[in-house]
Amino acid sequence: MIYCVVPRALEDELFDKLVDYYRDEPNVEVIVDRRAQGGAPGTHDPMTDRRRRRPKGSFPPIDVPAGG
Repeated sequence: MIYCVVPRALEDELFDKLVDYYRDEPNVEVIVDRRAQGGAPGTHDPMTDRRRRRPKGSFPPIDVPAGG
């Protein structure tokens, strides 16, 4: 399934046009992005960030075998 995601701000302008455009494509579904939008970058609570955090520290050096 392929999802064509329309931003909420453009829903009135694009949604019906895209639904009509993809009506003969059974593997495409047009949806409106309903996630919370807005706010300035960097103002979100870090505990609500769902992305995986990068591990702290550094990686050990890798010994490359001689020869080959």
